[in-house]
Amino acid sequence: MDVIIIEDEKPAARRLNRLLSEFNVSVSTMLHSVEESIEWFQNNQHPDLIFLDIQLSDGLSFEIFDMVEVKSAIIFTTAYDEYALQAFKLNSIDYLLKPIDDEELETAVKKYQNFKPENQKLTVDFNDIKKLLTNPLEREFKKRFTVKVGQHLKIVNAEEVECFYSENKGTYAATLDGRNYLLDTTLEQLEEELSPEVFFRVSRKFYVNVNHINDIISYTNSRLQIKLNRFNEQEIIVSRERVRDFKLWLE
Repeated sequence: MDVIIIEDEKPAARRLNRLLSEFNVSVSTMLHSVEESIEWFQNNQHPDLIFLDIQLSDGLSFEIFDMVEVKSAIIFTTAYDEYALQAFKLNSIDYLLKPIDDEELETAVKKYQNFKPENQKLTVDFNDIKKLLTNPLEREFKKRFTVKVGQHLKIVNAEEVECFYSENKGTYAATLDGRNYLLDTTLEQLEEELSPEVFFRVSRKFYVNVNHINDIISYTNSRLQIKLNRFNEQEIIVSRERVRDFKLWLE
């Protein structure tokens, strides 16, 4: 598997290279600008997979694809939040929000290895993506869920959910009334369905509602602990890789 990294922040590129080496993925080239990347693609065989930052020092990386036809698969590595990225997540192999989480990186690599495109032209419409990045994404988000309680179906409004969490391969909604309802979905699917203005995935296990956060406490290893108004059955810890984005989200 031939892999390259396009990233203008050299420390970030080196860190990504190091993380990939832990998964036995060898990076053949690291590029740092639009101009350098265009020249490289015009004079070299294209790789199997590109780890692509969106915002480079001399422009958006989409400008590369205006100049050359690239058939490589792409995993986005970007500081842009999920609000814009949701719309085209399925068109690429995956995307990783900075700072990159090593477990999410491993998942993305495995997703590519399972996909293994062979000489297929990349299907991402970069013009559509550029529009998404410059215009607010207008869409309706999920407002309610139906859950089974015994022989009955109960309607649970999203605004009443303090947090969603995964446990024993199940996904649960913890509500204001202190109940925990099993849902027929996953946290990954919920990220596509819930408003990113209200909900934030603080870790692989928890997805919290900003309107029900009661307290935020400094925790070990530069992490944060979240206290919700009612839910107290488990500790909710913001993973170290997500602390920066979580703070930005709160603002």
